[in-house]
Amino acid sequence: MKRLNVIRYAFLSLSILFSQTTWSETIQLTTESYPPFNMMASTGEVSGISTDIVRELFARNGLDYEITLLPWNRAYVAALEVPGTGVFSTTRTPDREALFKWVSPLTLNNWVLLSMKARNIQLNSLEDAKQYRIGGYRGDAIALYLEKQGFKLDLVSRDDLNALKLARKRIDLWATGHLLGAYIAKEQGVEGVVTSLTFKETTMGLAFHPDTSSALIDALNESLQAMYQDGTIGKIYAEYR
Repeated sequence: MKRLNVIRYAFLSLSILFSQTTWSETIQLTTESYPPFNMMASTGEVSGISTDIVRELFARNGLDYEITLLPWNRAYVAALEVPGTGVFSTTRTPDREALFKWVSPLTLNNWVLLSMKARNIQLNSLEDAKQYRIGGYRGDAIALYLEKQGFKLDLVSRDDLNALKLARKRIDLWATGHLLGAYIAKEQGVEGVVTSLTFKETTMGLAFHPDTSSALIDALNESLQAMYQDGTIGKIYAEYR
């Protein structure tokens, strides 16, 4: 019995040491410019709805972290390949579910097809949209989803380019997130953009490399739920309205 207790104690000590070692390291987080969820502020710091939620999550758990703003594909691949790395705001899709460990949901994001009001494009379903030229953002979950549905998209490396292409009639529809599209259109000075179709409701989260400590993921998810319950999430959203 004494030997068994020693083994149990040693195992517990190793578990605690592992968790402390994992948590004491500076956690690397990557993101992209995807306003109003994550974006570069005039102060030179990354801000946005998801970013503020992540900062509060890490503060509540006493964790050190660094946030790096990158092109989406680089941000995403870093979390796939580099242990100790997380990427946000990552749309949680069935294809991605097993690739990461998730802290979710950070935010909700409706996928939409936007058009110019003057065009009067009315859609009842995605099938109705197949006759139009649709602009998308390369590597984005929305574009990947539509391509799986058989759509041929006009892809660009930055989603803000789609707002200009829409205004200049180089595309008929713009596939994007509802808040992102509205933000980009305003920033680019493009007026008269309307929603022709909302075709999917999704959640976005903080996706970690699969080797990340499960204890860390559990702690962050517990804090996230507490933030919903105590009103913190609502207050963060209100700051960006």
